[in-house]
Amino acid sequence: MTDQPRVLVIAPALNEQGAIAGVVHAVNEAMPGVPVLVIDDHSTDGTVAVAAAAGAKVLCLPVHLGLGGAVQAGYKLAFESGYDYVIRVDGDGQHNPRDIPRILEALRNTGAEVVIGSRFVGAGGAHTSFARSAGIVFFRLLLRPILGRMIYDPTSGFVGVNRKALEVFAHSFPLTYPEIEALVVLQRKRFRFHEIHCVMRPRRTGKSTITALKSLRYMVHVLLGVFVNILKIDSAPAGPAE
Repeated sequence: MTDQPRVLVIAPALNEQGAIAGVVHAVNEAMPGVPVLVIDDHSTDGTVAVAAAAGAKVLCLPVHLGLGGAVQAGYKLAFESGYDYVIRVDGDGQHNPRDIPRILEALRNTGAEVVIGSRFVGAGGAHTSFARSAGIVFFRLLLRPILGRMIYDPTSGFVGVNRKALEVFAHSFPLTYPEIEALVVLQRKRFRFHEIHCVMRPRRTGKSTITALKSLRYMVHVLLGVFVNILKIDSAPAGPAE
């Protein structure tokens, strides 16, 4: 009926009733006619009602799965529903939906399976703490020999994927701290990455759940996950399973 690709924007959210309506409205302004799917990770506040009232479709998880589980649920639904491209934004409002068309354009024009909205390509990073910036630099250097190129913002949650990557993520996605491990999973498939500059906005409502202890656990967990995936790279097939 049409040659236009099917695009879905997903927003994982946990207790983001103060921010999620603004995210949905901003996506609708930036991408008129593109559906927004909020994946509610078993919130205990009014996130579900607020998201639905703002016009989003809402996938309510029956139990708390964590960020990776929520994102994979969105990817799986998108793949099974036949979407060609999926753009992920966070439910806290820190990503600017005005950058979504640029991510989609890069997906369509560069041939990359994954496009990352990066705070560190060009200028940016003003809203990132010193500790988080140090961690990003650490993982940037760790991933460079694994991926064969520099990814400047490996922890970014502002990510667009095409259907090839969507198929992989629908079947296999890191569940706890997904962004960095997901890059290694895709490297095993010999997929291509592209970064574009996007401005990160400060959180306007709520507060981050990342503490110093969680940051340490994050680094240990990701390191283990990365090294496990490194062992699989040489024997991985050249593309997604048929």
